[in-house]
Amino acid sequence: MAIESMDTRDEEAPLVVDVSGGETPKNRTRDVHILSCAFLLIFLAYGAAQNLETTINSEGNLGTVSLGILYVSFAFFSLFASLVVRVLGSKNAVVLGTTGYWLYIAANLKPTWYTMVPVSLYMGFAASIIWVGEGTYLTSIARSHAIDTGLHEGTVIGNFNGEFWAVFALHQFVGNLITLAVLPKGTEGSTGSTTLLFIVFLCSMTLGTILMCFIRKTNDKEKVSEDSSVSFCSAVASRLNSVILPLLDMRMLLVIPLIAYSGLQQAFVWASYTKDIVNPTLGEAGVGGAMAVYGAFDAICSLAAGRLTSGLRSITVIVCGGAFFQALIFLWLLLKYSATSGVLGVIYPLLMAAFLGIGDGVLNTQLSALLALLFKHDTEGAFAQLKVWQSSAIAVLFFLSPVVTLQTMVEIMVGAISVSLVSFLFLTLKVEKAFSSHQVTNL
Repeated sequence: MAIESMDTRDEEAPLVVDVSGGETPKNRTRDVHILSCAFLLIFLAYGAAQNLETTINSEGNLGTVSLGILYVSFAFFSLFASLVVRVLGSKNAVVLGTTGYWLYIAANLKPTWYTMVPVSLYMGFAASIIWVGEGTYLTSIARSHAIDTGLHEGTVIGNFNGEFWAVFALHQFVGNLITLAVLPKGTEGSTGSTTLLFIVFLCSMTLGTILMCFIRKTNDKEKVSEDSSVSFCSAVASRLNSVILPLLDMRMLLVIPLIAYSGLQQAFVWASYTKDIVNPTLGEAGVGGAMAVYGAFDAICSLAAGRLTSGLRSITVIVCGGAFFQALIFLWLLLKYSATSGVLGVIYPLLMAAFLGIGDGVLNTQLSALLALLFKHDTEGAFAQLKVWQSSAIAVLFFLSPVVTLQTMVEIMVGAISVSLVSFLFLTLKVEKAFSSHQVTNL
């Protein structure tokens, strides 16, 4: 597990295959545009629905419990998502993954334990393959584009991730504006308005799924056919290695705390920030506005962070900057903050939304770029680990939220951000020289 032995498995066939293969070079920016817009259409519906889940399905804590089940399922299936992506190919995986989100929105048209729980379990599987497939696909076309154009691979990966996460982050802004338009103030519990809202969301998801079908395939499925001569048991064992082996890599062990923190800070916004900070001062109608601000800053910083990414050193600086903004909010909540009225009662929650959005935008782009650069030999496995630990952290916080105070939650966040930064900085100090010489200069 020595950190210095970064190339011990370089002889293994890469999971993200060079797709140029002597063919006419393709401009892969088209695929980034389509993928980004498709995810926006799908997640503007899901994100807004998730923000409302604990409010509109409050009876028996159906909304909170279903979200907890969803993320537990997400974490479990993420262990095996890389196997599914290898078999299906990354494009087919993301298309199949959209079905879980569609069914989840449809289940909200008649939310009961018999509809929400099974759909939440299936959506956990769908979410695992759509996100592992997205990370694999985006990395694959970025490498192909870098080869075809002669550009620096790290820069292309940063730019592609920056565009994707910037457009994706707009889902909070657009989705919550739709919610505000369809659910006027004081009608959050209206059955008619809620039904109309979810029908609009279903239409958006349908368009996103159709658009997803237009991205071009990569060759990341070919390796399965090449292994056809190998026995089934050997093939399964080989695939399981892709789940286990990343945990034997010291680099992955040092990245996991940052991955877990990225999930915790997202769940903190969804579960604690909206309930304990926004709702008491701005009311339920203000949740949509605050989350729109969060999404806008998330999108802006995702794009900016992606454009500034060029290698491990830039990733380190950007991550520390994003963590600084979020740490300010947590320390403010821990030491000084108290709910107030008047103008400041409006400004404070929105300022927090902006700073939290900045941190989330940074973490989304930089974690994707970091994993793509450090784990070139096992991209699917690395992105599967990302979703395992991220979704596990989200599930834990969702289940904790109803039983702990805001003060306790903030203390957890301060501890999590401290541990994750120390671990991440230790990683960068140990591998920067080796990474620069073996992974970047030889691209």
